Amino acid sequence: MFLTQTVPRQREIIEVVLRNGWDYMRRLLTGGKADEPQLPTPAVLKNILVDLGPVYVKLGQLLSTRPDLLNAAYIEELSTLQDEVPPVPWTEVEVFIRKHLKRPLEETFSVVNPVPVAAGSIAQTHRATLVDGREVALKVQRPGIALTVAQDIALIQGIADLVARTDFGQAYEIKSVAAEFTKALEDELDFTLEAGFTDELRRNLSRSHWFDPTQLVVAEIFWDITTEKLLVMEWLDGVPLLSANLVSIENGKTAHTQRQEITTLLFRAFFQQLYIDGFFHADPHPGNLFYLADGRVALLDCGMVGRLDPRTQQILTEMLLAIIDLDAGRCAQLTLQLADSSQAVILSRLENDYDRMLRKYHNVNLGEMNFSQVIYEILQVARNNKIRLPSNMGLYAKTLANLEGVARAFNPEVNLFDEIQPLITDLFRRQLLGDNPVRSLLRTALDIKSLSLQSPRQIELLLDRVTSETLQWNLSLGGLDGMRRTLDDAANRLSFSILVGSLIMGAAVISTKAQTTQLSFLSSVLFAAASLLGLWLVFSILRSGRLK
Repeated sequence: MFLTQTVPRQREIIEVVLRNGWDYMRRLLTGGKADEPQLPTPAVLKNILVDLGPVYVKLGQLLSTRPDLLNAAYIEELSTLQDEVPPVPWTEVEVFIRKHLKRPLEETFSVVNPVPVAAGSIAQTHRATLVDGREVALKVQRPGIALTVAQDIALIQGIADLVARTDFGQAYEIKSVAAEFTKALEDELDFTLEAGFTDELRRNLSRSHWFDPTQLVVAEIFWDITTEKLLVMEWLDGVPLLSANLVSIENGKTAHTQRQEITTLLFRAFFQQLYIDGFFHADPHPGNLFYLADGRVALLDCGMVGRLDPRTQQILTEMLLAIIDLDAGRCAQLTLQLADSSQAVILSRLENDYDRMLRKYHNVNLGEMNFSQVIYEILQVARNNKIRLPSNMGLYAKTLANLEGVARAFNPEVNLFDEIQPLITDLFRRQLLGDNPVRSLLRTALDIKSLSLQSPRQIELLLDRVTSETLQWNLSLGGLDGMRRTLDDAANRLSFSILVGSLIMGAAVISTKAQTTQLSFLSSVLFAAASLLGLWLVFSILRSGRLK
């Protein structure tokens, strides 16, 4: 169905791909073998996605979160994709806003700046003022983008169905990747989801024992105006963090001190999101981290978020410690715990791969170690060993990579080990004792008391069953069927041997005592039967090959 509905778009895609010189695609379109396709170079792939338009730029951004599918070169190149596009004219935007507002435009806003402050593939943002005087950011979905997205989604799903029939498609689970992308893109078209994510993040970061929550800002959502196509939030006046001017002394703090404090704030805020809350802003690139006029830091654009369950949080915390210790064996064990498939893996090979990978860091100072790069390499080793990891591992790795990149660019003197060491220590303490140590200790004491009260009774019951001979043991040992059959065969042959010997002896006795014709005939019959059984026994032994 998608082939007939999207013919013009297919022609455009083919032209773009061939224009960028992807030889494999040319072979595929002309009937060449495609079971083991080779991707174009990272730069060429990026150009193809940009030329194909906004939806495919989003696809590239999604792929940049999947280091379990692509190697570091592709991840780095695709991470630079930005969906900056020319803005939609205000005349079209105004009609769209009026259509989706709950009340007339004049009763909602006193002023809307017709020049957008940012324009992306899905939406553009305008600064506006509510009728009560509050400044807001008005994010408006691009008119007609829903139809374009629906057409490209149908085409991508159709291509995924075709590629899934190849070995390449099955190995890389192309259909599941396409389904994940489709879901992410459809979610982006519903601004109420982003509004909900923003609210949840603001609530989580409003309390912390690691940092001062008043120094971190997440925009407030105006739910009475927000719809699926319009997102209205608090206007935050500031500049991108890397553009912040901190050269002057403010409140007695030097620029160096301010940079150090902001770096620590970001690390602690994101470690809380990742390892405590289990809900995190998954796109902390420089454009989404703002330095506000009042000296606070703001997190913008909660359209891309990730979630980690408590078990995964614990495993990833231990993985950080294993990386610091350069423990290849522990990295291998934790990777298998993360895997979402039961496919057989050669543990010794996985450990050797991790050992070779970590060996180059043995002489590197922990403060200079690039932790996000090590995590990317761990995911690469898992991919090479055909280990399937959950897709949120890609978002996790990308978040750490972006955070580390911004921290190093903003504060080149940052020591990552000094930043994360106290956090890891506190995380392990929390895992052992929980948020309330007293309650955890009391619960443990109750468990020990219950065990101490129950154990004597359980031992008494066990001894009673042993002495009363009512205890039954059910053992299941593998590999005994062959032994049982061998013993049965041996017993049968021994029985036949005894029977043959008995027949021969009986025939001999009767023959020596035979006085009549009937007894002589009986003796002959016994000899014949013994001979036949003896020959059959010899033949069966020879056929089994176990004569020796």
